[in-house]
Amino acid sequence: MTTDTPARLLQLLSLLQTPREWPGGELADRLRVSRRTVRRDIDRLRELGYPVQATKGTDGGYRLVAGKAMPPLVLDDEEAVAIAVGLRAGAGHAVEGVDEASVRALAKLEQVLPSRLRHRVSTLQAATTPLTSGDGPSIAPETLTVMASTVAGRERLRFAYRDKDGSASRRLTEPHRLVSTGQRWYLVAYDLDRADWRTFRVDRVSEPFATGVRFAPRELPTGSAAEYLRQSIHGRQETYRFEVRFAAPVEQVSARMPRMLGTPEDDGTGGCVLRGTTGGPVEWLAARLAMAGCEFTVRGPGELVNTVRELGGRLSRAAAETGGADAG
Repeated sequence: MTTDTPARLLQLLSLLQTPREWPGGELADRLRVSRRTVRRDIDRLRELGYPVQATKGTDGGYRLVAGKAMPPLVLDDEEAVAIAVGLRAGAGHAVEGVDEASVRALAKLEQVLPSRLRHRVSTLQAATTPLTSGDGPSIAPETLTVMASTVAGRERLRFAYRDKDGSASRRLTEPHRLVSTGQRWYLVAYDLDRADWRTFRVDRVSEPFATGVRFAPRELPTGSAAEYLRQSIHGRQETYRFEVRFAAPVEQVSARMPRMLGTPEDDGTGGCVLRGTTGGPVEWLAARLAMAGCEFTVRGPGELVNTVRELGGRLSRAAAETGGADAG
């Protein structure tokens, strides 16, 4: 019989997280307690915020359902390793959609993983190669998790940094946000030595160290970290405004376009419109639009319209020549 109530509750929660209905008698047998004890334990889980639903019947049944808040999960070894490997792979290659929240989740998970499971995660990741690693440089997941923990805890971060010209320096910062552009990770932080805001490419960071010193958050010069990064990247380039209409819903386009380009808006006809400002090469933007996976119309500027038209022509000619070669 399981007499340790906390251990029994965790065991009960682990059973209920399996997507099925559990008869009260079966739970009692699994836990080696009475049905009355099972009912009391179910009440305790409900008090802790777990939405356990009971059904009537000769034996009665229990199942965990979706609630209004996210209660803690109980994972077995295989589940924990699978989640950690997935988050590490995405974080290490700056995959779009794997943003700061995902990195924070990885930091929390790896903090509580037993050493034997951390070793399994590292071994499995080292033995696998992702098919869609992207064009950006790889980053050690440990670097991102240290950064994410200091962002969440408002803790000063010290690290070594290599500038684009190769010069090395040591930085002491107050980290504000991690931002992914789909190809690279950036840290937006207040540089204490330079007394100003800075953006740092995470792939150029090494030896990140959480100092343990807390700080009061400062207000960014712009409304968001993404906007500050956009201005920082394109600050010395000529910028231009663009407008594109997509024949697809907001959710689909948001999932395929980098956040730094802006937020699509529903146009009320089943499609959406993306408006933004960028200083990157117009050819790059044209290629990104083509990767949206749906029909689109460029409304401006004229340079982007012409670039998309030229790109479409080249792709059409390439497709025709490829078809001719296959036919021969």
